[in-house]
Amino acid sequence: MKRDAYEVLGVGRTADESEVKKAFRKLARELHPDVNNHDPQAEEKFKEAAEAYEILSDADRRATYDRYGHEGLKQGGQSPNFDGFGSINDLFSAFFGGGGAGFGGAAGGPRGGADAEVSIEIDLEQAAAGAAVDVTYEVVDRCERCRGNGAEPGTPITTCQRCAGNGVLQAVSRTPFGQMARTVTCDVCGGDGKQAEKPCSRCQGRGRELLTHAVSIDVPAGIAEGQRIRVSGRGHAGEAGAHSGDLYVQVSVKRHEQFVRDEHDLVTVLDVPAPLAALGAKLEVPTLEGPEDIHVRPGTQPGEMIELRGRGMPILRRPGRRGDLRVVVNVVIPRKLSETQRGLLQELASSMTDANLKTDESMFSKLKRTLGV
Repeated sequence: MKRDAYEVLGVGRTADESEVKKAFRKLARELHPDVNNHDPQAEEKFKEAAEAYEILSDADRRATYDRYGHEGLKQGGQSPNFDGFGSINDLFSAFFGGGGAGFGGAAGGPRGGADAEVSIEIDLEQAAAGAAVDVTYEVVDRCERCRGNGAEPGTPITTCQRCAGNGVLQAVSRTPFGQMARTVTCDVCGGDGKQAEKPCSRCQGRGRELLTHAVSIDVPAGIAEGQRIRVSGRGHAGEAGAHSGDLYVQVSVKRHEQFVRDEHDLVTVLDVPAPLAALGAKLEVPTLEGPEDIHVRPGTQPGEMIELRGRGMPILRRPGRRGDLRVVVNVVIPRKLSETQRGLLQELASSMTDANLKTDESMFSKLKRTLGV
């Protein structure tokens, strides 16, 4: 029994066209033969994903499917048919043009390598100053035994018998509109036109193997949570000398104990005892470069903000430019008073007049300051 098309792609029934396309491309990347040759079910999984995509990306098919399911498509002659495709490489060529979901390689030639991804976690100080971070990741690279030619060392490489050295095959598939002929990359030689007489015992003739690589990543100053760094040519190796993919480094920034980031600005909280907020004081606040003195003016209210220009995060691609540090004043009301302290506060309270408490601030402004909106 066929699985639900929405379940196959991992999308909801209200998913729009872009969500369906994004989900399919993600699955295609996972099932790409460069990185998934260990899974004998990869081809069937991709056919299942391709069928789900064909159904959900077409408005008429999707409407029929939503009402009547797979059986309704079958009876209406709308079911996708992939029986005429020779291999998973043919399928990739048909959907993405040349052997992969955006992985390079022209029809009739060796496929380019897939992109690789790795994640790193840095702290806020590294994000602010920039850093070199060492990472390790698994990647399909040129086989160390055969040096990428797919032949057991010391054995010859001959013309591919399947494609007679052309690197391409003519494939015919049946569709609801009749037969369709197209040129696809040879599934034996991968478009090279040659094949090893005795395949390499280490990579089984593919010329590539799964290896662990280490690379130092230059993290630019000012990078933010969720941004990516592209390292050209450090992804999966292509077939038969075709170009390698790129490495994408996903950046995560640890939560900081003292600062919250707001785009290019930093926000911190300064606890100020109520008497000092009333009298004014010079107090120390943290910055990325170390502690710095600021002046709290007399009568400072809870939630007021003091800005330190240029003490925030560097701005990417704008050398010398930085955001600000916003210091939010938290007026601390004393607790657990001694008898002496209580007496002093009672004396202060009894001396207060309307002139001490009067303000021109509107209720809306007070709410805005207090709620931080």
